[in-house]
Amino acid sequence: MTALKKVLVVDDDPVVGKSFDRVLTGKGYAVITAASGPEALDRLAREDYDVVFTDIKMPGMSGIEVAERIKATRPWLPVVIVTGYGSDENQAKAKQAGVSAFLHKPLSPDMIEHSAQAALMPAPAAEAAAAAPAAALAVPAPAPAAVPATEWRLGTFAKNVALFLAAPFVGLAYVVALPFVGAAVLARMAFGAFFNRDGRFVRFVKNAALFIGAPFIGLAYAIALPFVGLGLLARQGYRAFTRKTADK
Repeated sequence: MTALKKVLVVDDDPVVGKSFDRVLTGKGYAVITAASGPEALDRLAREDYDVVFTDIKMPGMSGIEVAERIKATRPWLPVVIVTGYGSDENQAKAKQAGVSAFLHKPLSPDMIEHSAQAALMPAPAAEAAAAAPAAALAVPAPAPAAVPATEWRLGTFAKNVALFLAAPFVGLAYVVALPFVGAAVLARMAFGAFFNRDGRFVRFVKNAALFIGAPFIGLAYAIALPFVGLGLLARQGYRAFTRKTADK
């Protein structure tokens, strides 16, 4: 039967010790807590531990002092600083004291378990494990699917052919429709000018002009719409063709 790894958690906040106990108990660890630095040193004097987690800011004795006292007598014992007050100065002092790692609050179950595992590994393996979570978070973006050169050239050729064939029809539609549209605009402007002078006469002329012009407007639409529709169909066909070739 594998012996339990003994973990000493030093923190004046009992919630932190309970978090370690809840996460690590049942996973091969025995969690013991101490509410202050002196209490932790007293426990260390009476029994052995495999790893120590200590808060950095505590009344009386700070976590850095705890780490220095532990490393002075047990340089092999891993000490992890738990802090919610991270600063460059504190980290420099802690590293000088020989701490193994830093654990920043707020703590998550994954952080606690991973930190315990990493602290108990040999030094090179622990460094690699500490870098693993950051590397895991950097999920590479999926590379865009490459379109084969042959398919790309075929799609470009089809697009150019469709535009070449549709251009005369589109131009013809504009040529046929624009005179009718221009005439209708001019007629409307003239009707508007007459309307200000005699409303009944202008309304009569306007209705007569609309009646006479309706066939021509309809003819313009009848001539133009097939060409416009042909252009739209060619465009949709091209899009469908290029999408199909890109998916292959």
